[in-house]
Amino acid sequence: MTADGVTSRINGIIRYLVEAGLATDQQFAFRRTLHSGIQEVTFDGGETVGAALKGKDYEYVYGVFLDARAYNVRMPDGALVQMMYRFQNESMVSHRLAFFPTVRLERFQREPEMYMNDEPFGHEVGQVVVAFPMRFDYHSAEERHRPVVHPKSHLTLGEFPECRIPVSAPVSPGWFMDFVLRNFYDAPNHRYADDLPGGGGGFGRSIDPQEQAVIHLVVPG
Repeated sequence: MTADGVTSRINGIIRYLVEAGLATDQQFAFRRTLHSGIQEVTFDGGETVGAALKGKDYEYVYGVFLDARAYNVRMPDGALVQMMYRFQNESMVSHRLAFFPTVRLERFQREPEMYMNDEPFGHEVGQVVVAFPMRFDYHSAEERHRPVVHPKSHLTLGEFPECRIPVSAPVSPGWFMDFVLRNFYDAPNHRYADDLPGGGGGFGRSIDPQEQAVIHLVVPG
């Protein structure tokens, strides 16, 4: 997948989410040139993501992203979706794919019947739900790679700094959104992930043999 292909794929996903009623606000992806000829696929407000937010609590970080509209999509329950890629010489060198659930279901607290009667979201808010961020990261640089400790492609859950679950390959926009919808929004009568346009797509495998020997995630080929 090229920078143009990833940009087009992200925007196709956004259009689908809008049509499906799964986006209350959106920022379409675009490509820009950075230093050393690096092509970045990002969104308006994307520069906020690179700000010094490490060490801040989740409520603060979520609020910064929300105020800056630093996301591709804001979901109906307030969750934020970010998809960012970098390419050099048409090769993908890094990505950051993040899902930030809302800190509090404030709309539900004010108008619970709107959620409880809405099947895709009622099954989530009808029970105790703890909000935590989720992020798929990838970087091709060998100097950053330490087998198992710091996989090239990995999943981080919550704010645990050493949580890097190995992933078999970089994650495409299609597979990332499939993961989000299938695990957090699909319900028996609303299989949103099944209707994502364009298929998953993908990149080459990047996992180290040592990482295959521990629990890891596999991106479909």
